[in-house]
Amino acid sequence: MLVAQAAFAAAMAVLGPYARPPRLAVAVSGGADSTALALLSQGWARAQGGDIMALIVDHGLRDSSANEASVTEARLRERGINSRILPLHGLPRAAGVQAAARHARHAALADAALHAGRLHLLLGHHADDQSETVAMRAARGPHGLEGIAAWSARSAVVLLRPLLGIPRAMLRDYLASQRMGWIEDSSNHSDRFERVRIRQAGTGAQPSGPEPRQAREVEAARFLARHASMRPEGFAVLDTESAPAAALAALLRSLGGADYAPNRASVSALAAQFRPMTLGGVMMDHNARLGGWLLAREPAACAAPVPAMQGARWDGRFVLQAALAGHRFGALGPQASRFRGFNGLPSRVLRTLPCLRGPDGGVTFPAPARFAPPAPATCHPFLANNLC
Repeated sequence: MLVAQAAFAAAMAVLGPYARPPRLAVAVSGGADSTALALLSQGWARAQGGDIMALIVDHGLRDSSANEASVTEARLRERGINSRILPLHGLPRAAGVQAAARHARHAALADAALHAGRLHLLLGHHADDQSETVAMRAARGPHGLEGIAAWSARSAVVLLRPLLGIPRAMLRDYLASQRMGWIEDSSNHSDRFERVRIRQAGTGAQPSGPEPRQAREVEAARFLARHASMRPEGFAVLDTESAPAAALAALLRSLGGADYAPNRASVSALAAQFRPMTLGGVMMDHNARLGGWLLAREPAACAAPVPAMQGARWDGRFVLQAALAGHRFGALGPQASRFRGFNGLPSRVLRTLPCLRGPDGGVTFPAPARFAPPAPATCHPFLANNLC
């Protein structure tokens, strides 16, 4: 179906630049939308001498999930698409399962794309998802009529959503024209979920326009490039007495290890008048020795320690790069007094850094970990020659 292919190519044209030749990762659930995304991506990449890798998450929450992942892999293999199944383990079966599964799925996809050397990870959100999301956000107030971003960043990969302008029906028509099957998820028809209720009622809404959101993101990216010093220990220093609210929101989200920034009213109040305060689990105060405003994790807000398994994520901010049996991975806390002056770091920053605690109470510091918040501080691309 040429209409879908043309719409996809037009979307990809504005989401680059890409490596030459392009090597893309594509998240594929096996449903119609992501399956269509895989075929469209394959055609687009091949036309430019590149290729794609499909990443299939097996969340294990349904008895049929492993078989569905295998069926999806086989279907893609028949079309010449290399795939990798990513099994998730240990997800809760009770309250919070959807949020936990979403976080685990996003992390697994980003890590797999990164390790495969693919900077761009394509996701299958389409025009109907966009209208449903706008309606859900509008009902909650502060986001207004903002929709899903077509370009964003997570960990060390760039997330692209090139189907946001293509309706669900067109994607299914495209699959039919390609004689390609898909797996239908019964939860897509359950009115237990708000998104499904909006879909059934036909009460979706359109974004008010990309310009306000994009303008804020561009402003934040340029401001942070000029005025923020980001440190691998998970803190930042601003060399100015004022900042756009969007820039502060991005810093607070990243330094706090959160998926979302604090509410917009609180961030705007801080942007209007810099003052020492704690917001979103991040403390902000002026530090003359560092030459500006210090933004760092609040010690009391740090999460409890977790088992020291390789790849373990602690406090939403640090990822452990080497396992140590019988140890826990968590904040240095009061033990920071033993390492006073380490790398010239303020004591309250030291208290929020990760260490390994042995069963005998011994402490290993610094821990073999890297600062890797869910989202980077800047969420919009910019050109270096546009900084000045």
